[in-house]
Amino acid sequence: MTVSAPPRTLLQAIEAMAEEAGPEGFSLRQIMDRLDERAFGAMLFVLALPCCVPFLYLVPQIVSLPMMALALQMAAGREEPWLPGRLANRKIDKQGLANTARGGRKWFGWVEAIARPRLTFLTGAGPERVIGAILCVFCASILVPLPMTNTVPGFAVALASFGLIQRDGLLVIGGLILGSAWVAFLATVAIVGLETIRGLIGV
Repeated sequence: MTVSAPPRTLLQAIEAMAEEAGPEGFSLRQIMDRLDERAFGAMLFVLALPCCVPFLYLVPQIVSLPMMALALQMAAGREEPWLPGRLANRKIDKQGLANTARGGRKWFGWVEAIARPRLTFLTGAGPERVIGAILCVFCASILVPLPMTNTVPGFAVALASFGLIQRDGLLVIGGLILGSAWVAFLATVAIVGLETIRGLIGV
């Protein structure tokens, strides 16, 4: 009697992808093809993971625009993720994938253990469109050219996306709260900075 292997979890799929990659890694299109059954939540989670790793340079800049594109598609109600060729051909090399896999296991292994379907109405088609619009704002904040500005919104997008995959509305709420707090912090810093500059120049 043949016993079939249990299906891979998302983190296991990411780890396998990092192990199988050649030195040049995989393009975003290839990553999408490997996660085709998992749709928007999985792609956003995978792309957000490099942003969660402190001092992992270049990769967050590679993935931020594709993340925004996917979040906008969610907001528009598109059923399947799609990226234009220029974005889809961007590559994450083997080292970047390995760091992503390690970061995913380190930071989200415990989340995978506790995730379960709850508050599932938040993961339906209608709420998903609203969530997509909010995640787009979080993704945009990753582009702010300041040190460590990718880490907090990266965690927020990853947590909310993982919640969508697992149909865990509580995780989605956690991600949205974290990201909203970060955006509010950035807005406050910007306002205070502008007021300080205006005071210094006497405007």
